[in-house]
Amino acid sequence: METSKRDLWGYEVNTSSDHCIAAINAFYHQVLSYGRGRSVILQAREHDPDCVLGNVLAGHFLASADPARAPPYFEAAKSRLEEATEYEKAVFEAVSYLVSDNKDDDVAVELHAKLLDEFPKDLLSLKRAQILCFYRGDPESSLDLVRKVLPVNKDENYIYGMLAFSLLELGRMKEAEEAARTGFEINQQDFWSQHALCHVLQFECRFKEAVEFMVECSPTWLSCLTFMYTHNWWHVGLCYLEGCAPVETVLNVYDEHIWKELEKPDASAPEVYLSALGLLLRAYVRGEIYIFRDRLQILSDRVKDRSVWFIEWHLDLLILWALAVTKENSKAEELLEGLKSKLSKMIKKKQRLMQGALKLAVAVYEFGKGNDELSLELLGSQFDAMRYKFIGASDEQLDVFNEVYYLMLLRTRKAEEAIDVLEKRLKDRGAVPFLWRLLAQGYSMAGKPEAAKAGETAQALETAHFS
Repeated sequence: METSKRDLWGYEVNTSSDHCIAAINAFYHQVLSYGRGRSVILQAREHDPDCVLGNVLAGHFLASADPARAPPYFEAAKSRLEEATEYEKAVFEAVSYLVSDNKDDDVAVELHAKLLDEFPKDLLSLKRAQILCFYRGDPESSLDLVRKVLPVNKDENYIYGMLAFSLLELGRMKEAEEAARTGFEINQQDFWSQHALCHVLQFECRFKEAVEFMVECSPTWLSCLTFMYTHNWWHVGLCYLEGCAPVETVLNVYDEHIWKELEKPDASAPEVYLSALGLLLRAYVRGEIYIFRDRLQILSDRVKDRSVWFIEWHLDLLILWALAVTKENSKAEELLEGLKSKLSKMIKKKQRLMQGALKLAVAVYEFGKGNDELSLELLGSQFDAMRYKFIGASDEQLDVFNEVYYLMLLRTRKAEEAIDVLEKRLKDRGAVPFLWRLLAQGYSMAGKPEAAKAGETAQALETAHFS
């Protein structure tokens, strides 16, 4: 009887069960396609309780989905490690360390890099490593990893979306667009390639093109898990906002494609709240929150629930703003205390990094309360949100904190500082009407003659993208 099988990557796995391997391969596809059926990996153990790879992948899935159920899977994998293949042992070493208490992220990345040196076809391990890099704000390592394995995966599904995202996070938009389009040509339902292309179009202020592309792709998103589905629609809503489309179009995206996701029985509420809060904060900064007012209160009531706290720093920051702006200060302060406690339990290296995240959290809370002077003092001069990738947010998600900074500079009449940062930002994103409108305010406040021209540019751009 055959005692081993080959998985999707062609690597040997110690199992005689076709059904076990099928479940593992299905899991690979679900993760890389951001599918809703990742729990398929639990079937691997049902078909072969002794399969090390099936157990360790299931354990990793449960570590985030249902942590209390994860340990027996890792214990089962460890108990059979002597019979495992070299590939299974490498995956076990990397994944078990990744979920360990007080892990060192540098070591976790090194273990994945070592795994990929030996088994470069394993795109699931590449994805896992890139997610780790994302949450430590390290796009350089993410790009290094994907480039390491690209030569043996040049015609493979999913690889180019992973390449594109690393490139765009480093500001290499031309290369990112090329990679994203290559991924889309290989598979038009490669959602990460779709998403990366939208990032590029959005950054380059091609808002209408981005919306048309994403809306055309949107029927394919029905199989996506909550994060990918709502995040893609967040991008659409943000393109409408940045391009000054009628605010009702943004409201429709919020109601019909983000909030409505909660009606699905397998929806992840925190992932809905992340996209919803991100869109509402953008609207708030632009003075468009009035049309969302009841929705903001409803959302604030939902995120008072502690069960959605401490999942991601990025989400916690947005929750702090929502609680503060709706006068739920005691809840916000409870969340802040929890973040301080979370920070105190980290290893020293991680503490030093995340101290900045805590300071940003307090600044966002003070902004929500209307304490602009204190918030600016916490952020410091020459604040740049792009230095805070380690909260687990993309450049596009972080940019709202830059907008908050610009707004507070103007509200506290620091016109020259506002002019300086806005002029620099407009060199990269010169067709964003909102930035020109803020710059016009800064010029006017400083008594500069350029105010009229900046205002005219803003007015022209406000009708240029979606007229």
